[in-house]
Amino acid sequence: MSDRPTRTDLPVEDVIDDLRTALNRSASAVLVAPPGAGKTTLVPLRLLDEPWARGKRIVMLEPRRLAARAAARRMAAMLGEEPGATVGYQTRDERRIGASTRVEVLTEGILTRRLQNDPSLEGTALVIFDEVHERNVPTDLGLAFLLDARRTLGSAVKVLAMSATPQVSTFVSVLGGDAPADVPVVSSDGRMHPVDVRFVPRSRDERLENSVTAAVAAAMRDDDGDVLVFLPGVGEINRCAESLRAVLPPGVRVHRLAGALPFDEQDAALAPSEPGTRRVVLSTDIAESSLTVDGVRIVVDAGLARVPRLDVRTGLTEIVTVTSSRASADQRSGRAGRTEPGVAYRLWSRMEDATRLPHLPAEITQVDLCGPALEIAAWGTPHHELSLPDPLPRRALESATDTLRMLHLLDADGRPTQQGRDVLRLPLHPRLGTMVARSAGSPQRAWLACVLAALLEERDIMRGRPDDLPADLALRARIVLGLDSHDAADRGGVRRVRDASRDIARRAGIGTDAPLGTDDVDSLAGPVLLAAYPDRLAIARQSAGQFVMRSGGGATCPQRDPLARERFVVAADIDGGRGTARLRRGVGIDPDTIAGVLGDDMRTEETLLWDKQRNDLVLRRVRTVGSLRIDEHDMPAPAGEATTEALLERVRDTSLGVLGGSEAADSLRARVAFMRHHAGEEWPDLSRRAMLASVDGWLVPYLPGATCRADLERVDLAMVMQAELGWDRSTELERLAPHSFTPQRGRPVSIDYSDPTHPTVSVRVQHMFGTTVHPAVLDGRVPLRFRLLSPADRPIQVTSDLPGFWSGSWADVRKDMAGRYPKHDWPVDPNA
Repeated sequence: MSDRPTRTDLPVEDVIDDLRTALNRSASAVLVAPPGAGKTTLVPLRLLDEPWARGKRIVMLEPRRLAARAAARRMAAMLGEEPGATVGYQTRDERRIGASTRVEVLTEGILTRRLQNDPSLEGTALVIFDEVHERNVPTDLGLAFLLDARRTLGSAVKVLAMSATPQVSTFVSVLGGDAPADVPVVSSDGRMHPVDVRFVPRSRDERLENSVTAAVAAAMRDDDGDVLVFLPGVGEINRCAESLRAVLPPGVRVHRLAGALPFDEQDAALAPSEPGTRRVVLSTDIAESSLTVDGVRIVVDAGLARVPRLDVRTGLTEIVTVTSSRASADQRSGRAGRTEPGVAYRLWSRMEDATRLPHLPAEITQVDLCGPALEIAAWGTPHHELSLPDPLPRRALESATDTLRMLHLLDADGRPTQQGRDVLRLPLHPRLGTMVARSAGSPQRAWLACVLAALLEERDIMRGRPDDLPADLALRARIVLGLDSHDAADRGGVRRVRDASRDIARRAGIGTDAPLGTDDVDSLAGPVLLAAYPDRLAIARQSAGQFVMRSGGGATCPQRDPLARERFVVAADIDGGRGTARLRRGVGIDPDTIAGVLGDDMRTEETLLWDKQRNDLVLRRVRTVGSLRIDEHDMPAPAGEATTEALLERVRDTSLGVLGGSEAADSLRARVAFMRHHAGEEWPDLSRRAMLASVDGWLVPYLPGATCRADLERVDLAMVMQAELGWDRSTELERLAPHSFTPQRGRPVSIDYSDPTHPTVSVRVQHMFGTTVHPAVLDGRVPLRFRLLSPADRPIQVTSDLPGFWSGSWADVRKDMAGRYPKHDWPVDPNA
């Protein structure tokens, strides 16, 4: 058996034999060793020649790219090789793995991809989860998938969980399942030297860089050795570096250490100081447990950490700054005592130290679960059957599943669609991955999708008071693409987003040379962004800058903001609760492009209705998304049963008034009613009520191909009624109840049959001179009632007995008429 590198003085050497024994008799084990014990760089090499590992690979997972690269380089150096030989590494940016590589150091997400493609991990002997206590989502998922594959496929892959903290019960329970006693725990106490912890509280209003500068200057004056400063992020590192360089002696080097920095700068920060010099390394928590920074005897801890949290504004997981835990503070302080006694400065009070959380919550309980939910769905085992260290929060999981279904990444049964599998291959949140994947067919749209994704993943490029910044995301895209400028745009932020855009495009196989002009960005940004945020489509209310969103609730922006004039917007970034929220970043969208993005989510309703303004039948086509009415269009109604029924309904609503020949029909209806009153029910009932009740039967034959009001007006109702009577009854009706009466003088006048007991004729009295026999209808059985009129057509007398009128009251009427109308002839005896 070969130990490969010669024996070292690293503390973990003392437990290697125990670890070998544990893995020889068990499929899983836990190794607990403090930072600096050597577990990351030594354990994989010491296990390479174990019988169960011969001819196979050992895969070790690191939570950060910088740690993966540094660990692989350190192990390769221990073997006298370069990375890519016996030891290699792979991150999302870089791959140095060769045909002879036996130890592969990977960032966590790469293992998940490998497991999805090959659950058995063919050719792998051992998977080491380093720094498993950090509880990153990829760690939890990768471990759960690996254990599930081992259980269901019978894989012989061994699992080793390595942690810098003594929280082993959780991992023993996960690895052991029903038999936790079968999971051996190996512990290395390390050889830590005493560390003098000093509390230097920072006042609430003091800038962080000022506190750090003062603490570092004091440490450089009072203590020996290099200084390692823990800061939450690159922004704080940059500000502190600028402040320190202004006050430290020229011989003191200031280095930056973070995963986002160039490799040569990372290497310079990790290299030991030259003899006679000192250095200050400003680091994120990457140096807390994953990396060793040689020569450090002083630690300055800002007491802050950057952790992922669900951002309800964007629906994405963002990185926020929080107070670090006590466990984190202890690990950071321990970095000062690796080789000799050291000192740790904590920029908070002893009282505050006692109130800190022992450990920060597991990442999987704090973040958006769209990504994990999609991974689990693609894996195929229900989440409650997976060996996850913490159960997935129910509400967060339900929300994530709903979002994935809305994005059409999961089907109704919770299985990934083809689009879901395509998105899973992209290193983006499923929302943004959907946006990029759905834009892949057009070079312009695809490149713009990468820019928009980077704008939303990274910090806003606009600087200033949030309420003063423009909300238009298309403007930001134009700035990143060099098509526009704005006084509030931060140059560094623009460069960062531009680089991130190119990185996304590279990973998605998208070209970055597609020609995009200002008009292209403005017209495409809306439909591109809508693919990621279909639930954030919003329509304008009556007041400018007021919107209501498809998902419910409102969003506002200042009336002076250009987006305030848009009818539709996609509100990607909203700040607020469930009520009215502030629109921070979004784009306007042309309603004509919405259907092309939302597809089946858009409902088209067609309704036949009578338009009051047109006074005609129209087919109204309304397109909606949820409760939002996108647009409506009126068009001519097509011929068919539905249109015929709509026309019949109009006939009913107007009580037959919309049909042609209404006056003649009214007269005929009254005459037939007169006959029914006097001659009995053998005459048909042509009343409005009766005809409306049977309109389907008698009118439909007259409406073949009818589509509008003009077609109804062409139907002569009187003619239809005549047809209902038939020839014989129509002839008899004309004889018994004629529609008009011809007086002795003048033209025929209509007979009003509305009162069937008194058919009435209105006629000027002069036209009736010479009438000696009172006229009647119904073969003389029903006398006509005459409403006698003056020359001005004003009523002067109503009578059903003309001879009696002439011989009676005519004399008085005559005198009155002669006085009123002296130019007319008023005979004493009208019959003379």
